[in-house]
Amino acid sequence: MPTKAPPQRGATSRLTPSLTKPSLVTRSTVGSFALIAICAWIFVEMDLLTVFGGISDIANLVDYMLPVNFDVLVRALALTLETFWMAVLGTFLAILLSVPLAFLAARNTTPHPVVYTIARGIIVFNRAVPDLVFALILVRALSIGPLPGILALAFHSIGMIGKLLADAIEQTDKQPREAVSSVGAGSFQTIVTTIVPQITPAFISIALFRLDINLRSSTVLGLVGAGGVGLLLKETLGQLAYSEALGVVTVIFVFILLMEILAAGVRAMLLQGEGGNLPGARKWKLLETRRPQVASMPDQARRRTPSSRVLPPWTRQRVVAAGYGYLFAGLIVAGFIAVDINFFRFFTSFGDIFTFTLRMIPPDFVTAGPQIFQGMVETLAIAAVSTVLGSLLSIPLGFLAAVNVSVNRAVYSLTRVVLVIIRGIPELILAIIFVAAIGLGPVAGIFALSIGTAGFLAKLIADSVEEIDPAPREAVTATGATRFQELFTSVMPQVMPALIGQLLYTFDINIRSSAILGIVGGGGIGFLLFNSMKVLAFDTTAAIIIAIFVVVYTIELLAGYVRKQVI
Repeated sequence: MPTKAPPQRGATSRLTPSLTKPSLVTRSTVGSFALIAICAWIFVEMDLLTVFGGISDIANLVDYMLPVNFDVLVRALALTLETFWMAVLGTFLAILLSVPLAFLAARNTTPHPVVYTIARGIIVFNRAVPDLVFALILVRALSIGPLPGILALAFHSIGMIGKLLADAIEQTDKQPREAVSSVGAGSFQTIVTTIVPQITPAFISIALFRLDINLRSSTVLGLVGAGGVGLLLKETLGQLAYSEALGVVTVIFVFILLMEILAAGVRAMLLQGEGGNLPGARKWKLLETRRPQVASMPDQARRRTPSSRVLPPWTRQRVVAAGYGYLFAGLIVAGFIAVDINFFRFFTSFGDIFTFTLRMIPPDFVTAGPQIFQGMVETLAIAAVSTVLGSLLSIPLGFLAAVNVSVNRAVYSLTRVVLVIIRGIPELILAIIFVAAIGLGPVAGIFALSIGTAGFLAKLIADSVEEIDPAPREAVTATGATRFQELFTSVMPQVMPALIGQLLYTFDINIRSSAILGIVGGGGIGFLLFNSMKVLAFDTTAAIIIAIFVVVYTIELLAGYVRKQVI
């Protein structure tokens, strides 16, 4: 019997991975983004001398701002408290508007495909338009004060709460719904007894996360007259009182840090035990398994059976959630009292907003068309360059902040603290500082977004690294590989798909952020937007908002497609 000849060593013996669709999409995405970043770098006229020169200018400004002056501390604390109430009320209003909208935007609960399309369109529009843009418009419609800030936070929050809640509704188990419908329950009863209990944990998490975001966002709305501590920051900077401005920034930073710690603690307390570990969860699961058996009963017997009424049990999780619900309701009442907003005026303001919106129709794309195009190109360039520079900082920070690959516990803890500090200062405030140090233009905006990207993306990378499978690392280590060899051969291949998705997500967010940096002189379309509002060219304002929406939504669709192919 002939034996097979051993394989010949040569070109054919080299094993190379096959070119799959995900790998092709990954390479194409990385190559395209690198090309865009290079073109953007040239467009904004960045160079290494500019980068290092900007760092020295920032150091000089910081030296000029020291020591910190807290002469306006009392007023800063009062306005910070107003900022807190703005965030609470804005989140509350967003929840009121998002919950019915989410049910209309979910395929399994919407009454009609047309309603589904309209609801999804409203959600997408509110997510694509930045909250500061809403604030600019609402200040013009309603005058200066906290009310425009509350409504701006609410409208923009609808985009996130509505989308995530609609997705959670679509992912619910349909068997309990079919079982309850079979006993003669109406649509509303079916939703309350089967869908609401399933989405409650996700709803709590989404609402708290959005409140955390709104607490950060509300600190800068005062820069356009929408109330809160940002108004004081704008005033001190306008007077060139940089020491006092640094005092205000310090108050904002401490406020955001405390709110982040508080929100994280509340989220952990509310969502503990999810997955069936709480008392009573077994009873609820048993009840769910028994529901389909009701469908086998005769119709008349089902209608007469008292046990056909399905109610979730009062588990510890439900009790804690209800307690925090009542607490949140108390905060809402206290918020209306604290910011001195008439409840009737709060809801009748929508008529004034509608009247003002009519002044923006039809949008004018002709008068400022070339400026709009150039502004959007500059906005994309700022987002691309800042994403690249921010990722260069965030990748090493992300690995050092991952407990399973960090050098040691001390380095891990220090890096986590650094990330919290970076994330504690909003990008718009960083842009103000960089504009004061470097001057007007896109370079200041790039610096601000790069630092913001470093804090945000590094945390995402650290979380992804901590979730990798340890088996490949152990196998590589057993061969005597060094630490760097282990990282590049067993950690990076596992992290790479998630990293690509996170970079695209960050680029998507940076486009929205860069669209408003021009309001404070950081380049991009925001400068033209702010000027159009100042000269009352509202038809041009509408054209700019539509341009921002189209660009942001297009990038979001492309990024979503790539993430689905890669991850």
